[in-house]
Amino acid sequence: MKTQLNPKTSAEIMGAYSHGISVDIDNSKMIFVTGQIAMDKDGNSVAPNNIEKQTEFVFEAIKSILQEDEATLDDVVKAVIYVTDMSQYSKISPIRNKYFEKSKPVSTLVEINKTVKEGCNIEIEVVAIKKMHNE
Repeated sequence: MKTQLNPKTSAEIMGAYSHGISVDIDNSKMIFVTGQIAMDKDGNSVAPNNIEKQTEFVFEAIKSILQEDEATLDDVVKAVIYVTDMSQYSKISPIRNKYFEKSKPVSTLVEINKTVKEGCNIEIEVVAIKKMHNE
């Protein structure tokens, strides 16, 4: 079974995609979260060009999407982080480490030219696996 995860707090969908998708596999759920940027519900950039505030905002958005399916950041097994300026790594890393303190997922960090929204300098996508309760 496949379930779309689109919290009311998330930015409005701008195309044929979901903020997250949960797929039931045996006694687990595999949750894919699309790349999240620092864009509010109304489509505005949050803290333009402030990488620390944007990183916090993005991790909180990911938390909300995971919570739609009773998962947490502790369930994340893979993360891909895209940044527009690799020299900002030293500001991103402590925030990333705080949110992934328990899960320690495999990770990729890549510098990109830009994100889909002007002023947004980081995009993060994750994959999580949540064991379902046996009832």
